[in-house]
Amino acid sequence: MTRRGGDPRDAEIGQRVRALRLQRGLSQTELGNLISVTFQQVQKYEKGANRISAGRLQRIAEVLGVPVAYFFAAPEQRQGQNGAGYEVELLQTEGALRLARAYARIKEPGVRLQLLRLTEAIAGD
Repeated sequence: MTRRGGDPRDAEIGQRVRALRLQRGLSQTELGNLISVTFQQVQKYEKGANRISAGRLQRIAEVLGVPVAYFFAAPEQRQGQNGAGYEVELLQTEGALRLARAYARIKEPGVRLQLLRLTEAIAGD
């Protein structure tokens, strides 16, 4: 008997959990403690390897301060209570959060502008 692959919807919901967790400044361990699972289980949820049950998703939504429907809505419909939407999900790109944190530590406006222009040039914007 072969194992079936994960459902893409499970992975999408997991990505949304991760985006909100990062926005709220929670580690996987902290979120796990709040919803009574291990950090490894949170990892599996976020990667879509394990499906999140309805009850657990309700608890995650409560902890993260969003309605359960947030996890199923289109990006433009996922504006959080504090305005967080698709932009937060962009931070899931590998290295994006580190880059944003480093950028925020740059004190000189001229250097920030140069870095922004360089990044846009590299990206082809």
